[in-house]
Amino acid sequence: MIFVRRPDPRFRAWTYFWALVKGMSLTLRHIFRPKVTLQYPEQRGEFSEGYRGLPSLVRDQHGREKCVACYLCQWVCPPRAITITAGELQESPVEKFAEKFQINMLRCIMCGYCEEVCPEQAIFLNQDYELTGLTRAELIFQKEKLLEIGGVRPDTIQKWKPLLADPSRSGGRKQ
Repeated sequence: MIFVRRPDPRFRAWTYFWALVKGMSLTLRHIFRPKVTLQYPEQRGEFSEGYRGLPSLVRDQHGREKCVACYLCQWVCPPRAITITAGELQESPVEKFAEKFQINMLRCIMCGYCEEVCPEQAIFLNQDYELTGLTRAELIFQKEKLLEIGGVRPDTIQKWKPLLADPSRSGGRKQ
């Protein structure tokens, strides 16, 4: 016959007691603190600068779309929420533009990878956090809606400015 020696139950009960005391002291400290209540639709909460909300496309200061359909945001997106279809521009030295750009907000996890990988700084995660819709189709944002949400951000680099100014460097394209 084999006998198994069990640990002393008094020690286990003693550790539970101190965990209970620690938890109750934390609760008592929070009971007497002032409460913070926001009246939501009228009052909005403040978010830190690094808060990642809804993704959106932006235009430059001249009203041009900044996305050049490089597909990097589509490839880096973990849930595959971004879909891009490229089109060719005939009137400028930029060869591609996003003919179709959509983000499925039902799949988007607001991770920020698309913003980090974009070489043109065309997609940003803004401070907006309200996402509502009556149907699933309303939560698949097309390019027009994404541009409306994003607005205008000035392009400080303006890498196409020299090409647009000098017709000989545009590769024979019409301006």
